[in-house]
Amino acid sequence: MSLLQTIQPVTHDLGAFQVRRVLPSPRRVMVGPFVFVDQFGPALLPPGVAMDVRPHPHIGIATVTWLLEGAIDHRDSLGTFATIRPGQVNLMTAGSGIVHSERGLPSERVREKPIYGMQTWLALPDGKEEIAPAFEAVTDLPLVEDGCASARVILGNLWGRTAPTTQHSPTIYAEITLAPGGTIPIDPEADERALMLIGGEASVDGLALGLYELAVLAPGKAMRLASGTGARVMLLGGAPLDSPRHVWWNFVSSSRERINQAKDDWRAGRFATVPGDEDEFIPLPQVPLTNSDTGRE
Repeated sequence: MSLLQTIQPVTHDLGAFQVRRVLPSPRRVMVGPFVFVDQFGPALLPPGVAMDVRPHPHIGIATVTWLLEGAIDHRDSLGTFATIRPGQVNLMTAGSGIVHSERGLPSERVREKPIYGMQTWLALPDGKEEIAPAFEAVTDLPLVEDGCASARVILGNLWGRTAPTTQHSPTIYAEITLAPGGTIPIDPEADERALMLIGGEASVDGLALGLYELAVLAPGKAMRLASGTGARVMLLGGAPLDSPRHVWWNFVSSSRERINQAKDDWRAGRFATVPGDEDEFIPLPQVPLTNSDTGRE
């Protein structure tokens, strides 16, 4: 059997576009270090509308923003400013704590603009959960091409090519594009792997992938991804962590007590602010949309 399980997305309609979340879910919290997987778009945002994610905190993770269309301005409490565009991976290591915002470009607010991409979180491994916050934007990413198939390696080592993006634990992450009739091997290079079809149609070993579903692959088995009419697919996974992770809102930790401390710190304003975006913030929710933890509120 090629598929261990299939996870249906939870869709959040934000009006101008939709966000689809497959991790964490009641059926599975993680695939390798991936503890949060959101897909958004494709959509055209009308004039006057933009992606505006106000400043908010994180601990215990590295966030990965990957755009297929559009552009987003990133700011964080380290003083970083970066414009995210397709072909550039933004890796923000939260570690002991960071605050950031992601907003549409001011120059684009008066016109129609596309939005399409992925937002994922990688839980930091044991011994690295409280490392110092950091940020990197990487554009020199390997492209593997073979006839009607291509794959951009975002993180890790795949198809004999290695991305220069920092890995805190063994990770694989790639965007695969299949033209009509295209195929590409999915080798057993990671203990845990999953595919997410985000456009078109595709199958793995003859089993059709559902659009926006997360297909968790059986370990240790070489497979073949194929498309008759063309597809866009994300491949993600890596080595599982040594201990479980609790997720509450934007906080991830092996310790419920550490998450409760982060809640208290955000309520009390003890996190750093974001230079250039200090006037707004997202309050601590009473009931977060992302929650695999049963600790106190």
